[in-house]
Amino acid sequence: MIHEKSLIRPENLKTHDKLVIDGVDVSGHWSTFIQSRVVTDYNEALQDEIAALPGGEHIHRCWQCGSCTNACTVNAVNPDFNPRFWIYLIRMGMESELLRDKDIIWQCVSCNKCTYACPRDVFPEGVMKATAHWLQLKGHTPKSKSTIFDEVFAEQVIATGKIEEGRTIRGFFARTGQPLMQDWLVEMAKRVARRLPFKQGIAMALAAVFRPRTRKWSKARAALTEYVHEQETRQRKALNLE
Repeated sequence: MIHEKSLIRPENLKTHDKLVIDGVDVSGHWSTFIQSRVVTDYNEALQDEIAALPGGEHIHRCWQCGSCTNACTVNAVNPDFNPRFWIYLIRMGMESELLRDKDIIWQCVSCNKCTYACPRDVFPEGVMKATAHWLQLKGHTPKSKSTIFDEVFAEQVIATGKIEEGRTIRGFFARTGQPLMQDWLVEMAKRVARRLPFKQGIAMALAAVFRPRTRKWSKARAALTEYVHEQETRQRKALNLE
C-alpha cells in the first residue's frame, strides 16, 4: 500500500493486475509500485536564475512550511497549483520537474494571500511571477498577453511620459493580433462619448493624433531607457541567455 498517493504523479505509478514475485501472489494494492527515476538535468543555478528576476529575490528564505499553498486562492480550485512545491523544485534545481507544470504556473491571480501568510517574507506571489517570467525568457512558454500589455504600457510611458489609453489599447491589440473594432470596446466608447465634456473630448482626440510628451522629458526618457537596458542585460546574463 502506498500512502500519500496523491503526492505522486499518476504516470509514475505502475500497477499490475496480476503479479507474482518469488512465487508469492502480490496482485491488488500490493502490486502498485513507484517507478524509479534518475535526475539527469539538475540545474544548480535555477534558484539564482529565479532570484535574478523581479519578485524572486527572497526565494532562499523559504523553509517549506506550506502556508503559501494553504492560503492560495487558485489552489482551492486546482490542487495542482502548488507554490510550495514549485519553490522546492526551484531550490533543488529540478528543472525538468518544474517544466511539467509550465502550463499552470502563470495562473497566479496576484491576490497576495500567500504573501500575507508567509512567515519568512519570501513573497511567494513575486516568486510565481518571476517563475512565469523565467519560463518565457527561456522559451518554455510563449509570451503572455499580460506581459505584452505591460510592454506596450511601459514603452508609451518611457517614450512620452504620459499614458494615452486609446494608443495603449491599439498597440496591445495590434501586437496580440486582435481586431480593434470589438463590440464591447465600441459600446464602451459610445457610453463614454455621451458623458464626456466637449473640451475634454477634443483634448483626447488631439492627444491620440499628435502624441504629446511631458515637458522636458528627454532626460527622464534617457535615464529610464538606460535603466531598463541595464536590468534586461543583468537578467539575461543571470539566465545565460547572452
